[in-house]
Amino acid sequence: MSAHIRCLAGFLENRAAFRIHSDSGCRYMGKGFSPGVDVIVIGSGPNGLAAAIEIARSGQSVIVFEAEQTLGGGARSAELTLPGFRHDICSAIHPFAVASPFFRKLPLSEFGLEWIEPPAALAHPFGDGAAIVRRSISETAKTLGPDGDAYHSLMTSLTRDWPRLESTIMGPLRWPRHPFTVASFGLKALRSASSVANRLFRGEPARGLLGGIAAHGMIPLDRPLTAGTALALGVLAHVVGWPLPRGGAQAISNALAAYLQSLGGQIVSGRRIRSVDELPPARAILCDLSPKPLLRIAGHRFPASYRRKLERYRYGSAVFKLDWALNAPISWKAAACSEAATVHLGGAMAEIALSEQQVWQGRPPENPFVLLAQPTLFDASRAPRGKHIAWAYCHVPNGSTYDMTERIEDQIERYAPGFRKLILARSVMPPREVERHNANYVGGDIASGVVDWRQFFTRPTHMLYSTPAEGIYICSAATPPGVGVHGMCGYFAARRALRRELRQRSENL
Repeated sequence: MSAHIRCLAGFLENRAAFRIHSDSGCRYMGKGFSPGVDVIVIGSGPNGLAAAIEIARSGQSVIVFEAEQTLGGGARSAELTLPGFRHDICSAIHPFAVASPFFRKLPLSEFGLEWIEPPAALAHPFGDGAAIVRRSISETAKTLGPDGDAYHSLMTSLTRDWPRLESTIMGPLRWPRHPFTVASFGLKALRSASSVANRLFRGEPARGLLGGIAAHGMIPLDRPLTAGTALALGVLAHVVGWPLPRGGAQAISNALAAYLQSLGGQIVSGRRIRSVDELPPARAILCDLSPKPLLRIAGHRFPASYRRKLERYRYGSAVFKLDWALNAPISWKAAACSEAATVHLGGAMAEIALSEQQVWQGRPPENPFVLLAQPTLFDASRAPRGKHIAWAYCHVPNGSTYDMTERIEDQIERYAPGFRKLILARSVMPPREVERHNANYVGGDIASGVVDWRQFFTRPTHMLYSTPAEGIYICSAATPPGVGVHGMCGYFAARRALRRELRQRSENL
């Protein structure tokens, strides 16, 4: 009998309430588990944990199964380079986590979660200068030259409207509570980032800034909806900032898990579910899985027509990620870049757009747009005294095997000469390694699917969180509102399961 089977058997027999098997790699967390729970959640990413918390808050019993040894999915941290240097495996900066209507309801600070907001949310260097996004719209506008007034007008309006927009932006398609406000936002958001930038701004700092934020969407900047990515992330910089959790992204997952346990929820890590048939009895199963891994474990439960729809689900561009242990902080030509935890490296809008277009065409970008985080400028707990870490990635074609290390570091050297001399060690994570760390990121796609017009409102199918199989639901970032550490996909999936399987009245956020 394998170590994992022995471990699960002991768990099902309720022999251990709270213990860790270091020899077998199987970890128990929470109270002893009795067969026949109300709900099982597969996957402990932020959405899986959010779903489990909402189930537990309703008074139902719930258990989470996690394949990896550590919890968190896309919100995990580890010593990837050298001892004492703690890096984020995937996500690092978390405006959506602070803005999340669901997370705001949870007492996560009581379970160790502490947010750090740098003086600036974002820096976008241009030669020796930089566009700097601060919480203050006025201070941000001062870095944008002749476009300062236009930026101020745009963001002032969006910031004022955010309380009426957030339920639409951070939820599934439904009739909005404030239709006129949402319609006004939609007229801009449904357009391409390049068209909005060219219409609103005259100078490269503002255009490039908007293009860099839009590139988080991982599709070409001349496509519809890319303006929405830029406007949503941009306004959050002024509403909540672009903060980071003290200690790394793992702190978010640890706080969610600890709160779930305080509600009586149970977690088993190091237990990979290979088929839903091996699960104990439950009234509902919520899967924090994107379509490909979902088909792997539950495809035999679905009718052929639904399987075909999931098989046609499109995964998008991947990431090539690097982490560095550094001997000193990065020395930027534009000194103001040291005020931000997030730095976008790509210059003008046209250069960023070309990089994203090359990826979309299946080519590794020659001058990649690079997203970089430098957390130890603001959180010294992440590295030994006097040392630092940095985290960066660029977009590449799905499943690409091209080594982007040199091109990424060349981009950093362009804005911070001498960067390579600071490197003590590096971790290289091409798309295949990204997927190995998280099976939802098929081919290295951290968005769990293309976010374009065809897959924006009906992710992964028109059924959204439901499936044709009785009691099986999807709660991953492949459902609305999509990618981001916000837990909203898990929350909405849990509410649907509670209504349909557990007959509880919905309390929509």
